[in-house]
Amino acid sequence: MMPYTVLLCDDALFMRTMLRSIISGGGYEVIGEAGNGRAAVELYATLRPDFVVMDMVMPELSGIDAVREICALDPSARIVMCSAMGQERIVSDAIAAGARGFINKPFTPSRVLEALAALVEVTA
Repeated sequence: MMPYTVLLCDDALFMRTMLRSIISGGGYEVIGEAGNGRAAVELYATLRPDFVVMDMVMPELSGIDAVREICALDPSARIVMCSAMGQERIVSDAIAAGARGFINKPFTPSRVLEALAALVEVTA
């Protein structure tokens, strides 16, 4: 079976590098990286990954707005939001926009992989 594909979206290169390492180590294939929300939407449209890991705060287009646009393109998109801000309103905004999961920063590798595994269960 082919590994599930993942698009990483975070404006911080070190976060993308850390996430790439965790996600690849978990048996997923990272097929693209975006440093802003606009690029995230464009890459999603081009690459059509199985999953997206999206940072909440990004330049050009916020993570929430990028999720809205991605879900408009593909209502079955499976997106996990990442945020250092664990406020309930932000979590509910992310879910309302179409995110299927949430990871708080700082996160552990196991938490990232649990969030992706939950998306796999949704697909199965």
